[in-house]
Amino acid sequence: MPDPRFFETLGPVSVSVLAKAGDAELADPGLGECLIATVAPLDGAGPDAVSFLSDPRRAKGLSACKAGAIFMRPQHREFAPEGCAVLLTPHPQAAWAAATALLYAPRRHDADAPAIHPSAVLEEGVRLSPGVVIGQDARIGRGTTISPGAVIGPGVAIGRDCFVGANAVVGFALIGDRVSLHAGSAVGEAGFGAAPGARGVVDLPQLGRVVLQDGVTLGANSCIDRGAFDDTTVGENTKIDNLVHVAHNVQLGRNCVLAAYTGLSGTTVVGDGVAFGGKAGVADHLTIGPGASIGASASVFKDVPAGETWTGFPARPIKRWLRETAWLSRSARSRGMKDEA
Repeated sequence: MPDPRFFETLGPVSVSVLAKAGDAELADPGLGECLIATVAPLDGAGPDAVSFLSDPRRAKGLSACKAGAIFMRPQHREFAPEGCAVLLTPHPQAAWAAATALLYAPRRHDADAPAIHPSAVLEEGVRLSPGVVIGQDARIGRGTTISPGAVIGPGVAIGRDCFVGANAVVGFALIGDRVSLHAGSAVGEAGFGAAPGARGVVDLPQLGRVVLQDGVTLGANSCIDRGAFDDTTVGENTKIDNLVHVAHNVQLGRNCVLAAYTGLSGTTVVGDGVAFGGKAGVADHLTIGPGASIGASASVFKDVPAGETWTGFPARPIKRWLRETAWLSRSARSRGMKDEA
């Protein structure tokens, strides 16, 4: 379930209320008074959770799902597990998003509190600059410096001997010791998730966290999004340059380096010791093996084995890329000579 340090629990809510919120039809009205307390993906949902089915490829595997309620399209109704409250809608993911808003709400800064909330816990030796805002129940370790204009959200935990740069924003995050977040960086903002609904495209809730382990450096104006359900994590001693984007649910290993403009799409898994050249991009749900290197401006659309160096568009092993580039160059020169003749 979502971390209560960052999300307020609003439920439980009856299935009939969730159906109304999602503009869905309850297949069995007799289940309308069943109570739902949380949300979860299909493979992790229990009897008190509501989930959704949007990918038809997963329909036949629903029999093992334990969810108390599921939003699904009418044509998939026959696959619903026995005893589950089925909520029928042509837009199951958008309906689920509307239902989630009745069960959880992100904790926001207390508008009536002073800039440094009285419930925040600051160890001895924390240095605060003018204009700093620290939310309720935040915890900051000894020797940490918070620069002018930085905002630390409710429930955030920051370890010892850290540095938070000017105008940095940190929310929904657990941060280790000796972490540096440079000016304008944003940690814990909502990951990008959207789905079509009856009234247009809607935002999907992002109920996870960001975990930055010891020794991480995040460059100026770089962003690390919180997870959709699971955490976005950055391993020990990983160094991230300016203007880098790490999307939701990414698992980034230890001792990695990411040069400027690198972008890691959602649910990418990166092993230890991986290096990314500037402007490298990785598609979602891929795995980059430990010790791999991704060249500058490479666009990765396949898993990269451990220890290999890939580059190009689309990215491929560098020796292959060099051979193909050389062949293309020779062919172009040859054709040019014939044209001139």
